[in-house]
Amino acid sequence: MRRTFAGPALMALALISADSFTSNSAVWAQEQPAAPLSLRPARAPERERRAPETRVIEARAPEPRSVSDEATIKARMNQWTVGLAAGLPDGGFVRFASEMARTMDDGDNMRLIPMVTRGTTSNIADLLYLRGVDVAITYADAFDFYARQAGLTNINDRIRYVLRFFISDVHIYARDEFKSLQDLKGQKIAVGTAGVAAAHTGPLIFRRLGIDIEPVAVGGPVALEKLHKREIAAMVYVASKPGEVFSSMKADPGFHFVPIPYTNQFSDFYYPTSIKAENYPALLAPDTAVETIAVPSVLAVYNWKPGSDRADRVNRFVDTLFTNLARLQQPPFHPGWKDLNLEAQVPGWQRYPYVDAVLERMKKEADVGLPPAATGSLSQQERFEAFLASKAQAPTSKAEKEELYRSFLDWSRKRQK
Repeated sequence: MRRTFAGPALMALALISADSFTSNSAVWAQEQPAAPLSLRPARAPERERRAPETRVIEARAPEPRSVSDEATIKARMNQWTVGLAAGLPDGGFVRFASEMARTMDDGDNMRLIPMVTRGTTSNIADLLYLRGVDVAITYADAFDFYARQAGLTNINDRIRYVLRFFISDVHIYARDEFKSLQDLKGQKIAVGTAGVAAAHTGPLIFRRLGIDIEPVAVGGPVALEKLHKREIAAMVYVASKPGEVFSSMKADPGFHFVPIPYTNQFSDFYYPTSIKAENYPALLAPDTAVETIAVPSVLAVYNWKPGSDRADRVNRFVDTLFTNLARLQQPPFHPGWKDLNLEAQVPGWQRYPYVDAVLERMKKEADVGLPPAATGSLSQQERFEAFLASKAQAPTSKAEKEELYRSFLDWSRKRQK
């Protein structure tokens, strides 16, 4: 027996159904693949219902490669690929590494792969032990850790330098009551976070002078804030002058740069230099300077046995880099490339032998001196000699000559403006 609904109930059900269908007809049409004919929406115009023409393209399966083909590709891609340990992702070395990779790329003939690492000091360990790393950027005094603390007495033979990069100056900024490094004994000193230059160089300076400090692993603006809150006594900052942290500062009463006298304790890896009023005019009185030390950054390679595959790879890296130096010295690349001195030595390090051979070849090809297109600052050698002659007292050491060379570069840039 068929059940029937009362009038009011039947009318309510009809209204609900009609309302539901009206408001959701479009959704219903999309979601119901086989709706009853009576529930289908009105027929679309003929031009909208006409299906577009489709073209069927026959897909061709790629031809399978043989094992020997892939082995050939693998060998070709790896033959002249060089890994470069660059540093922390927010460090300055990564930019230099990236610019080298862009400029030196020569297909299968040379491919440089920059690597983000744990920092400049650990780059030495990567160069020694990490597979695929043949080149690294680090600071000269990184040798101290591996030679004295890790016991690698032969590190000077295993790792050599190709170029000396820019020189970074050691800034020790402290509260006024701390006049000398000795006054900082037992104090909390911000030395930067792990991996940055200050985290290695800062404690090393105090240790060499026999001054015990309490290192605090913060750096940059955070360290400066803690200094002003008197939570620390001083901070160590390692960067080329003018350093970013101090260059934009206004007068800062109650704080000053602490001198670092150049003594025998620093003769192995460092240069004597000074922080001048022109570097930080807001922080130093006119015509004043504070003596300090500077540490060079280094483009280093592993000293593979001559004639080996790895040695050939490093040699090709050197050739390709020197060939492209002129391009790197042009915008938009880092202006620091213009200040390279190919013949500059690195204290405590030995040069990679193949570099000497390349420099000699370049000299012979140019007849006299090195060609300007490949040398950067060395193309100004005659002007530099004239600059030295204008000085009342000639430099008596390599360190003094290096400092004069840096002054000469500043002088040259000002004359070009």
